[in-house]
Amino acid sequence: MTTKILALTDALGNLVRFELLPGHRFDTVGVEPLLTGVSFGALLADKAFDCNSIIDDLNERGAKIVIFQNPRRSKPMNIDKEIYKWRHLIENFFCKLKEFKRFAMKADKTDDSFKAIIYIAAAVINSK
Repeated sequence: MTTKILALTDALGNLVRFELLPGHRFDTVGVEPLLTGVSFGALLADKAFDCNSIIDDLNERGAKIVIFQNPRRSKPMNIDKEIYKWRHLIENFFCKLKEFKRFAMKADKTDDSFKAIIYIAAAVINSK
């Protein structure tokens, strides 16, 4: 069985919070708990997060929507391509996480121990 990690990072690519999901679940399921109680000006995401419910929530918050769109979207939206270029910081965060052997191997059996490794790795990454 696989596990997905949805991460919310700040503008510098530092972890703010994350959610663990079973590998067979849609990514969009974990977005609501990830964004609850957090204020931000823009959300950068890839096309896996291009769904109407997320876009409606972001519009209600007044946040800028910078989500790369699925080519089959019936009503394409304009995105700020200059801001979207900064999405690499999120990918960089995941690359840094993979430097930790226990994380890369997913050697931890329970969600709690896997979460602990992510928190420890994020703390080490932020301290550098």
